[in-house]
Amino acid sequence: MPSLSTLTDNFNDGMIGPDWGNSYGGVTESGGKAHIPCTTSFAGYQTAYSWTMAGATFYVAVTSIPAASTATEAYIGVLVNAPDIDTSGNRIGFLIDSVTGLLRCKNDTSYSDPGSVDITYSPTTHKFLRLREDGSSVYWDTSPDGSTWTNRRTLATPAWVTSSTETCALDMSAHRDAGTADEATLDLFNTLSDGAVWDGAAALTADSSLAAGAVVSAHAAAPLTADTSITATPTVSMRATAVLAGESALMADASSSPIPEVAALAAGDFDLVIEQGSTFVQTYTVTDAGFTWDGWTARAQIRTAAAPDATLLLDLTPYLTILGPAVRLAIPATVTATLLQNGRWDLEMSMGTTVVRILKGKAIVDPEVTQ
Repeated sequence: MPSLSTLTDNFNDGMIGPDWGNSYGGVTESGGKAHIPCTTSFAGYQTAYSWTMAGATFYVAVTSIPAASTATEAYIGVLVNAPDIDTSGNRIGFLIDSVTGLLRCKNDTSYSDPGSVDITYSPTTHKFLRLREDGSSVYWDTSPDGSTWTNRRTLATPAWVTSSTETCALDMSAHRDAGTADEATLDLFNTLSDGAVWDGAAALTADSSLAAGAVVSAHAAAPLTADTSITATPTVSMRATAVLAGESALMADASSSPIPEVAALAAGDFDLVIEQGSTFVQTYTVTDAGFTWDGWTARAQIRTAAAPDATLLLDLTPYLTILGPAVRLAIPATVTATLLQNGRWDLEMSMGTTVVRILKGKAIVDPEVTQ
C-alpha cells in the first residue's frame, strides 16, 4: 500500500471501504460520517499494517466526541501505529480526552508520552486534525476549516516512522472505562469534497409516439486527398529550468586538481514536483560564462528521508544527462507511474575525489487520476 497521503474518504457512500480493512468493534458509516462506538470495549476504523507515514500528510474532521459521563477515561484517538505496536507501543498522532477536555499531541513509546503537548480542546478551533512528516520532523496541526492551519507541536521524526515503510497502520478509535455508551464521529479524511451519491425515485410519463420531419441541411460531394503518413513531435508534460550561481573563488583538492567556482556553492533548496504517470523533464544550468560540466558525473536519488537507513524510492542517475553547463533530468512516464509516496532528493556532481552537491529538497508525488 502507498503513502497515507493517498488515502481519502468522505464517508458518503454508506460502506466501509477496503482501505479500512482492519476495522473493529462495530464501526459503521452512515449519514456522511464515520461512526465509532465508545464503549468499555474498543472500536475503530483501522487500515491494514501496509501503509507509510514517512513523507506523508493526512487530516480528518472530528465532528463529535464521546461524552465524559461517569468515566475516568473516555477518548477518540487518531494515531499511526508502528508495525510492532503490541510489543513497543510506538505510535504518533492525536487523542481527544473527553474527561479532561484536552487535545493531546502524542508521540507514544510503550503507549505513553510524558512530553505530550496538551491544549484545551475546542470543537470549532480544532475541528480538523493534521499529521505530517517531511523527512526530518513530524508536525501536529489543527484547523477550524481544513484550510487555515496552526502548528501545535513539532518533533524530530521517530526512527520507526522512516524504517517502517509499508508496515504502519492508521487507527481512528474510541474507548471508555465506564459510563453511558455513545460514539465519536469523523468526516472528510484527506478531502474537503463532501459530494454525495443519493438514490431516489421519479415517475416518468411520455407521449406514446413522437413524429418529426427529417431535415437535411446540405448535400455536397468533394474529393478528398491525404498524405500517406503523419509525423508528430513528441510532447513532454513538464519542462523547467533551474539556474545555479556560485562564488568566483577557486579551490583545489589534495591532488591539486582544479575545482570550478560551483564547488563553493552550498546546495540550493529545490523541490521536485513529479506528476505520477507523466513524463518529467527539468534542466539545471550554471550561468558562469564558459563553465561546463564536461568530465563530471551526475548522480541523484529519491529516498523516504535524508537518513542513512532511508528506503530508496527511485534512483534518478540513469535519467540524468550532462549538456555542457547544464544537467538534464528526464524521467519516462512509465517510471513516474511507479512512484507512490513523497520523499527527499538531492543532485550531486563528482569528478575524481571531488563531490559537489548542487540541489536538495523534497520530492513530491502528485498522484495520477487518469489511469
